[in-house]
Amino acid sequence: MTDVQVQETAPAAPQSSSGFDALKGMGTPEAAPKRERIVDAQGRAYATGKRKNAIARVWLKPGSGKITINGRDQEIYLARPVLRMMIAQPLQIADRLSQFDVDVTVQGSGLSGQAGAIRHGIAKALTYYEPELRPVLKPHGFLTRDSRVVERKKYGRAKARRSFQFSKR
Repeated sequence: MTDVQVQETAPAAPQSSSGFDALKGMGTPEAAPKRERIVDAQGRAYATGKRKNAIARVWLKPGSGKITINGRDQEIYLARPVLRMMIAQPLQIADRLSQFDVDVTVQGSGLSGQAGAIRHGIAKALTYYEPELRPVLKPHGFLTRDSRVVERKKYGRAKARRSFQFSKR
């Protein structure tokens, strides 16, 4: 019986035309850059939230949990409890409900769209103030901008898609 030596070789890497293909497999989650805290001179985190046609400018600073919208208290500006609950969700999930004061300037759309914009802005501002909260807020969809907007009306139509009523006679 003869001894046959088998030499193991690593499979050759496929040659690609661009250098970017070779870098695809090199990125690991551990190598991802650490996010830095983004705070202004007064110690506030600023973020912009959007929903429908509403735009909310949100300033987040350490405090007692007071939320002010357009210079008014949240109970006065948002009369419906559902909307107040909606804007408090990111703070509730992050367990920071009574740790931050939130000052909001919002314009455009209706109250529901404004509440969605405020929620989006609060979530973004939280991640700027405490970057380690991003993995907590991201799975709940608070950092994703809801891109649904009202479709425009087309000519020759009663509304965006509805036709005028057909009359046989």
